[in-house]
Amino acid sequence: MKKRVLLLASLFLLPTSAWAQPADFAALLDRAADLEPLETVLIAHEGEIVAERGYSGHSVDQPTNIKSASKTVVAALVGIAIDKGIIESVDQGIGDFLADDFPDDADPRLDTVTVGNLLSMQAGLAPTSGPNYGRWVASRNWVRSALDQPFQTDPGGAMLYSTGSTHLLSAILTEAGGGSSLTLARDWFGAVDDFRIGGWERDPQGVYLGGNQMAMSPKSLLAFGEVFRNGGLAQDGTRVLSQDWIDQSWTQRTNSRFTGDGYGYGWFLRDIAGEDVKYAWGYGGQMLYVVPSLDLTVVMTSDEYAPSARNGHRDALHALLGEIIEAVRTVEVPAAEAEGDA
Repeated sequence: MKKRVLLLASLFLLPTSAWAQPADFAALLDRAADLEPLETVLIAHEGEIVAERGYSGHSVDQPTNIKSASKTVVAALVGIAIDKGIIESVDQGIGDFLADDFPDDADPRLDTVTVGNLLSMQAGLAPTSGPNYGRWVASRNWVRSALDQPFQTDPGGAMLYSTGSTHLLSAILTEAGGGSSLTLARDWFGAVDDFRIGGWERDPQGVYLGGNQMAMSPKSLLAFGEVFRNGGLAQDGTRVLSQDWIDQSWTQRTNSRFTGDGYGYGWFLRDIAGEDVKYAWGYGGQMLYVVPSLDLTVVMTSDEYAPSARNGHRDALHALLGEIIEAVRTVEVPAAEAEGDA
């Protein structure tokens, strides 16, 4: 299986001329069917859906577990809360919201952790993701358990990817916003056509899980990404996010020690096919890509139970995006250049 996925990744890295019609998304998506875990692909260019495909009975309208791509949604809610003055700024200490859940013998560094540290995965607390995830969600209080993790670095240090950090953001939103994270999301993104959150797991205290187990359809995830691509505006011109928050979210603050990719506030940052790409990534290959320079937004969803990093599937999805980028570039070639000066 691993060899097959890696082979497919290399196929997508072929030059555009290897495709009969590089601007033909149908041919490209036909080829993508060979990526066995892939379930859907949805492509929007300049705000219009130009191609969509479901594989093995899956549909772009069907809710799916977007896994850790939900961290990007929670980060956006924090940005809106800051825009609204509900949270002062990214520099506000988390103790202003969560002090009651601090351990009795808390490390003094816990008082210096900020909202921004949680957003950029630089809280310094030991991660609750990966091998620690099961033990964390088995605890009686996920917020207190996340806060009780030992410090591995000082706040603001190296990136330590942790669902617990995003869950603390969900708890802060619940505390400061006067409603659940789900209620806030439905309210604040209410002007965005197609934006829907279906099922979403809660912790034992009723706080929605910040960073996992969120159901959204590919079309809904695309609508969310389009808000960022469109400068914070819904299609009808309603402002949802500030441009300032988008700029902050897409500013590199640290790097993933696993991929080397940059990370801002809830978004990974990577060069793909010569373009600056911002992307959300969930386990199994739940991907939201925004390519601002090309007015391009792409969603790909995959089998939520299969890994995507160590078996090469994530790299194959990046390569598929590279082919989509090349196809869009071909579409954007000026007619005079494409046809020759007559």
